[in-house]
Amino acid sequence: MLHYQPNKQSGETNATAPARSSRGGPKLHVLLAQTQAENAGAQEISRLLGAGLVARGYRVNHLFFFRKSSSFDEPPDTLYCAPGRPGNPVALLRMLWTLGRHIRTTRPDAVLTFQHFGNVIGAGVTRLVSRAPVVANQVSSTLAMGWPIRTADIIMGSIGFFDRITLNSRDMEREYSRYPAAYRSRMVHVPHGFDDKALTLSKEAARQKLDLPPDRVLLGCAARLHPHKRLDAAIRLLPDEPSWHLALAGQGADEARLRQLANELKVSDRLHFLGEIAPSEMADFLACLDVFVFPTQAETFGLAAVEAANAGVPSVVTDLPVLREVLSYRGRPTALFVEASDHAKLSAAVSRLLTDDQLRDELRQNAKGLRLRYSVDAMVEEYIRILDQVV
Repeated sequence: MLHYQPNKQSGETNATAPARSSRGGPKLHVLLAQTQAENAGAQEISRLLGAGLVARGYRVNHLFFFRKSSSFDEPPDTLYCAPGRPGNPVALLRMLWTLGRHIRTTRPDAVLTFQHFGNVIGAGVTRLVSRAPVVANQVSSTLAMGWPIRTADIIMGSIGFFDRITLNSRDMEREYSRYPAAYRSRMVHVPHGFDDKALTLSKEAARQKLDLPPDRVLLGCAARLHPHKRLDAAIRLLPDEPSWHLALAGQGADEARLRQLANELKVSDRLHFLGEIAPSEMADFLACLDVFVFPTQAETFGLAAVEAANAGVPSVVTDLPVLREVLSYRGRPTALFVEASDHAKLSAAVSRLLTDDQLRDELRQNAKGLRLRYSVDAMVEEYIRILDQVV
């Protein structure tokens, strides 16, 4: 494994540099870098992690390559490399130059990168301009990576661009089990923590606040509008029951296709696009729902589904190994698992949750343990342990 002495860049030597440990002495300066600024899972994890580190005395900067969402409420001490996604080679080079300048200027003791592009680009530029160790957070399923970025990730992880590679589920460890031994030797399992989205509003008040129908069955999902989330499966439920409505919280390139599908199915009047919802308002959205529907095709953790189940919203999710792993407590399920690509099974599962009081109560009771299993404090402490090892 490669080892770096980040303080050399400021003129300090190993003999004179002050000890930078989470357990004593000056705290580290940590840079959390990722691709785009939006209200999504990776950004929520970095927000929680950054806040936890700051509460423990660390200096933290958040860095995004570009802003994707105008509604994103960035954490304190946030830097951007570009106002929007680079649209041509010149803009890309300008973004990369700014990224390098930010890293040189902030002079972090460690860089934590998120998402596959964040890992590959962030680690690559860091190695050019800094001696700070890099901890890559692998929060992307291999299905979500094109082969060029996946190849780059494997090579960089194997030769030492990443000092540690964190994975957020045991299922993801199995997914990466075929990677080279040098890559796997750097992997560490760090479960996500989550912010408790306890329901504070009544269903009636929440629906009034978000302008949603007060007296209809309301299904919902919080997710990026992306084909991998398979939200078209949720929309196809609406023709089954004229009283059902669907609310989608999120933004993304798949919105036009989803709207077209709703038009074709003649259910546009029962489909509600809410756009991005800030983390501070997610509890209000969850309070509106009768059933949380999560028909995703691929996940590494499923943070939105964990938050919904913990909030007591009956949830139907795709029967993926990772969701069975994450959405359980002491071996008991906290959601109803179904093959979401099978329309009849998905529709029947939603109907069952709407009518089976005993099942809903059982899932809610089981889900109370999720906040114990996925503690933010435990996540932050694990990253501190990693930082102690690599810096």
